[in-house]
Amino acid sequence: MARHKPRPVANAADTAAVKDLRQLRSRRERDRTGTFYIEGNRIVAQALASDYEIVEGVIAPDLLAGGHAHETATALQASGAPVTELSRQAFESISYKENLQGIGAVLRARLETLDPVVPSSDEFWMALDNVGNSGNLGAILRTCDAVGCAGIILLGHTTDAYHPAAVRASMGAVFAQRLVRAEFDAFVAWKQTSGCHVVGTSGGASQPYRELTYPRPCILLMGSERLGLTEAQQAACDQVVSIPMIGTGDSLNLGVAASILLYEVFHQRHVKGSP
Repeated sequence: MARHKPRPVANAADTAAVKDLRQLRSRRERDRTGTFYIEGNRIVAQALASDYEIVEGVIAPDLLAGGHAHETATALQASGAPVTELSRQAFESISYKENLQGIGAVLRARLETLDPVVPSSDEFWMALDNVGNSGNLGAILRTCDAVGCAGIILLGHTTDAYHPAAVRASMGAVFAQRLVRAEFDAFVAWKQTSGCHVVGTSGGASQPYRELTYPRPCILLMGSERLGLTEAQQAACDQVVSIPMIGTGDSLNLGVAASILLYEVFHQRHVKGSP
C-alpha cells in the first residue's frame, strides 16, 4: 500500500479537518457519511488488524508515548489511508477521552441488512429491540465475541453500535461481530424463511432459561432496558424463557441478562455438548 505523508494542521481548531472529526460525535453525521471515529492506541491497533476500511488516520506526535503508540502510528501511516497530523491543542478539541494518546482513525461503518444474512446451523445471534444505552450495547458486543456469537441484529430505535461509548465498551469486539439493522416487522418476516428459532426473554415466562435446549440456529431476542419485550414481540418468539431471581429487584441490567443467556448457549454447545 502507498504510504501517505501526514498533513500537518496548524490552527487546527478552525480547520475543516477538525470540524469534520468533531461532527462524527453526532449519530446523524455518522449515518450520513457511513463513517465513525475511534481514538486510542489499542482500539486503532485492533482496527488495523481487522478488515474494516480505514478512511483517515489522525496523529498528534506530541501526545504519542511509548513504543506501542509509535508502532501503531507507523502502521497507520503505512495503511494506505491519508493521515492528518494535529497539534496537541487540536487533538484535545476532538477527543472524548481523558487520557489522550494522540492517535485516532475514521473508519467505514459496516451495517448490513437482513436480506443477505443466512445463518448456518451452528450459528447463534443476538437481536436487540429499542435498546437505548450505548454502554450496554458495547458490553453485549464484547460478550457476543467471547462466546462466538455471529453478530447482533439492531432492531427499531436501538442505539448506534458506532457510538463512541459503544465502541469503547466493546473493547474491539465491534470489529469482530456482524452488525445488522432492521425494523421489527421485517425481522419477523425474515425469521419465517431463515430457519432460525427465536428465543425471547420475559420475567413472566414459566420456563427458566437453563431448562431449554437452544435450537440450531437460534437468535436470542431481548428488549429495551426499561420495558423488555412487549406481548406482541413475545408472541413472535418460538420460545420465551425467564431468568430466575429471588432478590428485591424486579430486573437485571440488560448487559448482565444478555451475558447469562449467551453463556448458557455457549455452555450447551461447547461444554455440555448439546445436540
